[in-house]
Amino acid sequence: MANTQAMTTAFKVDILRAYHAFAATVVRGATTKDTFNIALYLASASRGAADTVYSTTGELAGTGNYTQGGIALTNATAPTSSGTTAFWTPSASASWAALTSSGSFDAAVIYNATTATTPEVSVHTFGAQSITAGTFTLTMPTNDATTGLLRIA
Repeated sequence: MANTQAMTTAFKVDILRAYHAFAATVVRGATTKDTFNIALYLASASRGAADTVYSTTGELAGTGNYTQGGIALTNATAPTSSGTTAFWTPSASASWAALTSSGSFDAAVIYNATTATTPEVSVHTFGAQSITAGTFTLTMPTNDATTGLLRIA
């Protein structure tokens, strides 16, 4: 099975349960926004909408300047909406310097690193990459209702 890009079904349910906080002004008891990480997955992995929590299965190995668990996303942009579409995009691109991948990879997973259960948010696919001592950057799209990284219409 190949990776498939999707906002996880579990995340959709979590939104309705107010489980995640992408902004500092939250309705639940917490007073700070959650930390969201992004991790890279091998082309041979099977990540997709059925995922529920972060897993190292299929993730790049912790070698070549990559640490399993990925990196924290810069979250300085609060979720907002336009028309009937709500959206959120990290406020900076994610980048790994001097990366040597442990194999061909074609997916990135965003997950909530604040909670002990590390619930998965989404899977994003791209063309397969294999890098030796290079910089890999995931450039974030414009934060709007048409191209925002997470959009709920």
